[in-house]
Amino acid sequence: MNVLIVYYSMYGHVHRLAQAVAEGVMEVKGAEAALRRVPETLPEEVLKKMGALETQKSFASVPICRVDELASADAIIFGTPTRFGNMCGQMRQFLDATGGLWAKKALVGKVGSVFTSTGTQHGGQESTILSFHITLIHQGMIIAGLPYTFEGQSRSDEITGCSPYGASTIAGNSGERTPTENELAGGRFQGRYVATIATKLTR
Repeated sequence: MNVLIVYYSMYGHVHRLAQAVAEGVMEVKGAEAALRRVPETLPEEVLKKMGALETQKSFASVPICRVDELASADAIIFGTPTRFGNMCGQMRQFLDATGGLWAKKALVGKVGSVFTSTGTQHGGQESTILSFHITLIHQGMIIAGLPYTFEGQSRSDEITGCSPYGASTIAGNSGERTPTENELAGGRFQGRYVATIATKLTR
């Protein structure tokens, strides 16, 4: 049973959360996790001016996802930073290329889930995931979130990401904040949760 984790990360926050999600998937017996990045759409000179080029090199070894890989996965967990309360343009462009899969109903019945990163605590974590769900519904996927059995999302002793819609992290206004242990725990829980559901469905 294989779970595909498809994400875009500019400064590494989503990448780190994706790693935690993969760790959670691998905790489920018989489940395998594969990390994939969506293609970059910004030129190198722009990424350099944004201070993201060197950061992206640190996870450049993660393969670029091909659209046809989605069809062979038993479950797909998507990760995206937020852009004004929605997914980033790189992820949107990748998903817009899945029309052929939609026509073949290739993703119908697969488990789909989403995690995200925002600059601030109220920077669109929930709206990004919820608006992402629309695409998954059109593809006929079965949506899995982050249930309240992950008690870390109910914490009030620290500022933290994660909601019932999915794991999330707060990057900070200039990307200075790294995912906390609670946020990474949410990612691991989500990966484990999705893999458990997908295992039951594949049986």
